[in-house]
Amino acid sequence: MIDEAVPEARGVSDRAPADRTASRTVAVWDLPLRLWHWALAASILAAWFTPTVYDTLHRIAGYTVLALLAFRLVWGFRGSRYSRFRMLRVRLRAAPGYLWNLRRGITGRYIGLNPAGTLMLVALLLSIAVSSITGALSVTVTFFGIWWIEDTHAYASDAVIVLVVVHVLGVVLMGLLQRENLIRAMFTGRKRIRHHN
Repeated sequence: MIDEAVPEARGVSDRAPADRTASRTVAVWDLPLRLWHWALAASILAAWFTPTVYDTLHRIAGYTVLALLAFRLVWGFRGSRYSRFRMLRVRLRAAPGYLWNLRRGITGRYIGLNPAGTLMLVALLLSIAVSSITGALSVTVTFFGIWWIEDTHAYASDAVIVLVVVHVLGVVLMGLLQRENLIRAMFTGRKRIRHHN
């Protein structure tokens, strides 16, 4: 089910429908959010592959992740319509039923994040926050060498990578089920919508 009615006047391409089911696009992910997404992905990968080998790069990547998390928190309240956190509670409540329906291939149609995507967003942001905060703490005088800080950082970092893999697989699966290139949408900022005449 489409999460919100999409106005045809704004953000939708003006191509004439070729048949009874016309495929059009609407602007969903704004440029700051898209840049944030790919910068975060690059920083997480850099941090994952550099500990104990390239410590300086690892720390730079970690601090970059912290800065990106701070930006996302602000953008969740100040960003464009689909960047905001205003639908989090509703979507999280809908997530169990949505995941249950996915077993039968029922995906619904959402312009922004679907309930499963919202659940993944929250899980990723929380695990990334724990990983980056404990990583920053572990190099301070007060918390250096504290076992539970180091262990929490290691476990949270592993959790981030597991969630990233699940996220990518979920995007590919949803793209196949809905016959849409969702990875391209995170580059272009536009998603396809269908109008039934």
